[in-house]
Amino acid sequence: MAPKVLFVLTSHDQMGNTGNPTGWYLPEFAHPYDVLKDYADITIASPKGGAAPLDPSSVDASKDDKLSVNFLKNNEALWKNTEKLDKFLGHAGEYEAIFFVGGHGPMFDLATDETSHKLINEFYTQNKIVSAVCHGPAALAQVKLSSGGYLLDGQPVTGFSNTEEDAVGLTSAMPFKLEDALNKASGGKFEKAGQDWGEKVVVARNGKLITGQNPASASGVGKAIYDAIRA
Repeated sequence: MAPKVLFVLTSHDQMGNTGNPTGWYLPEFAHPYDVLKDYADITIASPKGGAAPLDPSSVDASKDDKLSVNFLKNNEALWKNTEKLDKFLGHAGEYEAIFFVGGHGPMFDLATDETSHKLINEFYTQNKIVSAVCHGPAALAQVKLSSGGYLLDGQPVTGFSNTEEDAVGLTSAMPFKLEDALNKASGGKFEKAGQDWGEKVVVARNGKLITGQNPASASGVGKAIYDAIRA
């Protein structure tokens, strides 16, 4: 039987108070999905269920990425009909991994979503894979365990960096700085690539905690999830 993986998309579609749309980021869903689709039974969820908003800027940014273009054309049902996240509470044991797709949306909903935090705790306590890419790690940054400590405490982690956020001009639109939040929760263990937009995948907790820095890291995160399931 194929291992089951839960992909989580944001339900948030507005970029702070800028009036601009946001959501999940196309290649950060398309590439990990492509890596895992022939091997795993993938379910897609979001906090609100139903249609999860695709960030239109990611479509334009990915127009030369053939894999993302094909994914957009052929897989619309995946994000138009997501399951509601609370449906999965109590079912972490049935899955091998949970994966949070990036995009700026998670900064506004998944970062503080109580259901998401409970679900991450369930995956963690059952020694399942917890993974995320780019702004997806916002879902992990504020998670606390029953002990009261941060999920990420003492663990190397990565996510969209402050300098990358500055480069796209969106730092002021964010509710918090992701790099700072991840660095705080991990106790100073935030890592990043040698240059902005470089690929960086960090695997911690014996393969059970996987994070990627940015869109360039999406395939690598998918491969790391695959390797961790196979281990």
